[in-house]
Amino acid sequence: MKRILAFTLIAVVVSCKQDKAKFEKIDFETEYLFDSEIETKILSDTIENSKFGSSFKYQIGAADYATKGNYKKALATWDLAMGTSEKNYTQSQIDSINGIYKKVNANDYIIEEAKQNQVLIINEAHHSSRHRVFTKSLLQRLYDNGYKNIGFEALTNGEDQDSSLNSRKYPIQKTGYYIKDPQFGDLVRTALEIGYHVFSYEQTSDVNGKEREIEQARNIQNVMEQKPNEKFLIHCGFGHALEGNYSAWGKAMAGRLAEFTEIDPLTIYQAYYSEKSKPEFNHPLLKALGLTESTVLIDANDKPMKYENAESFSDIAVLHPNTIYENGRPNWLFDNGNKPTQISLKEIDISFPIMVLVYKKGEDILTAVPMDIVEVENKTNLALLALRKGEYEVVVKNLDGDARKFQLYVE
Repeated sequence: MKRILAFTLIAVVVSCKQDKAKFEKIDFETEYLFDSEIETKILSDTIENSKFGSSFKYQIGAADYATKGNYKKALATWDLAMGTSEKNYTQSQIDSINGIYKKVNANDYIIEEAKQNQVLIINEAHHSSRHRVFTKSLLQRLYDNGYKNIGFEALTNGEDQDSSLNSRKYPIQKTGYYIKDPQFGDLVRTALEIGYHVFSYEQTSDVNGKEREIEQARNIQNVMEQKPNEKFLIHCGFGHALEGNYSAWGKAMAGRLAEFTEIDPLTIYQAYYSEKSKPEFNHPLLKALGLTESTVLIDANDKPMKYENAESFSDIAVLHPNTIYENGRPNWLFDNGNKPTQISLKEIDISFPIMVLVYKKGEDILTAVPMDIVEVENKTNLALLALRKGEYEVVVKNLDGDARKFQLYVE
C-alpha cells in the first residue's frame, strides 16, 4: 500500500500561478549542461585516470547528470563506470534475513541514536541526489536535539572558499562542485535557514590518500575546539565515514577524527546499498527486503546492522527503497515539503529542447544554485517540478543560448 501511495502522490499536482504574460527575454549563461552535451562530453573524453582508467569519464558523467537533476541517467552512467552483475539470495536465505532482522524507519532510528552522541557523520555517493535528500530530512530534528554545526566535504575550501555563505544564506555556483546539484544546494540552503553554522573542511594542501584523511579530520577538529560543548553533523563522501582501520588510508576521516578528539562519532553509511540503474542489479539484500521506506535493520539484540569493510566499519547501514518515477522525476523529490508542480511551456516563443531552471525569489539567478532543474523536449510536454510553497523566478534556456524568464508562485 505504501508504494502505491508514494506513486499516486506525485500525480496530485498543486496549484500554481504562472505569469504567462511576462516571458521576458534575458541574457543568461549557465554551467549546467543538456543531456546531449553530457553525452558528447563522455564520448569525447579519451583521458585515462591513474586510478580508475577509462571508466573515470563515466564517474564524471554521472556527477554531471546528478548536478543537473537527472537522477535516472546518473545511476545508469555510474553503472557504466563500476559495472553491474545480477546476484540473488535463495528463498531460504531471504526468509532467514527477514527472520533475523526487524525493519525500522531510518530517520526515526538515527534521531534517537544521535541524542546520545556529539558527532554524527553521514556519507553519500557523489552521483546520488537521493542521499542528499535523506540528509536534508534529518536536519530539523537533529537541530532540535542540539546539532548546531554542519560540515560539508563538498564545500570549496582554501582561497576559493565561499566566505559569504553563512551570511548570504544560500549557495552559489562557487560554493562547491557537487553542491551545484539542486538537491545538494537545497540541503545547504535548508541548513542555513534552520540556523546551522555551515563550514568547510576539505584539505587545501593538494594531498590525497592518508594525508587527505588526516587533514580533513584536523580541519573538523579545529572547528570543534572552537565550540567544545556543541554538536556536529558531518556530511562526507563514500569511505570517509569509516571508523577502524582502513587498509588504503590507515584510517579514514571518521577514524582519524575519533583518534584526534577522543570522541566516538555515530557513523552512517548510505552508499554501499545504493540502488542501481535497474532493480535486478541491486545488492541482493536490497532485493530481499522489499523496502517501502528508508530503513535500518535491527537484529535480535536490538543492534543496528553495520556496514563493514574488513577492519573498517560504520555504525549504521541505511537502505533506501527503489525509486519510483513519474514523468521521469523520482518520487522522493516530493518529500521535505516539496510539492509536485506542473508548468505549461506552450506559450513560450523559444525553440526546444529547453532546460527549465527554477530559482528562489530574491536569490541571484546568475549565481545561485537552482531549486530544481528539468529538461523538456518539446512544447507539448509539461515540466514537473519539485518546489516548496513560495515565489520563484523561472529561467528557460535552449541549446542556442536563447533564454526567457518568468515569475511563478506555488500555493
